Amino acid sequence: MTPEPPFVIHALELGPMENFVYLIEDRASGRAAVVDPAWEVPEVLELARRRGVRITDILLTHSHHDHINGIEEVLAAYDAKLHLLKEEARFWDAGLELPSLHHGGDHIALGETDIEVLHTPGHTPGSACYRLGGQLITGDTLFVFGCGRCDLAGGDPEQMYHTLKDMTQKLPAETVILPGHNYAVKATSTLAEQQEGNPFLHFDDRDRFVHYRMHYHDRHRYGPYGPVCRGHEMPDERA
Repeated sequence: MTPEPPFVIHALELGPMENFVYLIEDRASGRAAVVDPAWEVPEVLELARRRGVRITDILLTHSHHDHINGIEEVLAAYDAKLHLLKEEARFWDAGLELPSLHHGGDHIALGETDIEVLHTPGHTPGSACYRLGGQLITGDTLFVFGCGRCDLAGGDPEQMYHTLKDMTQKLPAETVILPGHNYAVKATSTLAEQQEGNPFLHFDDRDRFVHYRMHYHDRHRYGPYGPVCRGHEMPDERA
């Protein structure tokens, strides 16, 4: 019998951009971490109240406005520590007061819950994913049947190509991904299912990936995203 994990992850879909805001609850300590607090923060605070937990940590996957606009509201209610990657703090340049800065490979202890920080650049220079056991909170790095844009400030499609390749090669296929937006026909998925149906994971040529991400995808594919068969990402003749 598989032992119960020391944590539970609650998902709230909030705001006009279909953001997923996650509340990680450590069962033993009553501590909680909120990932990318934004939009209707009172709903996050009410969830914490109902669960009887206190928010001690704020984890940022990246610093775009739609993922951070609720930070101050959370900090007004809880004395929480803010976590982000050092590369993202440098990119954001927000003059933050004493955040906890991390490198890829660091671990954050939330009570008895171990949270591994992965550096996954591409959407922004310091984009992070957070790994908890067999689950991966992916922010705007990897969506269900999609991936984050690379044409916004700080985006780099070549970095995104290498990040996604690295994820599929190093993480178990049964890893459950928890994305930053509800852009697809389903809210979560496994990495194995994404390797089969996510067109961004089908490319073995960096230049073709860059062309697809930057010039083809947004003109030919519309949400909610569903699976794409291998070989159907784009025609051989580049658009």
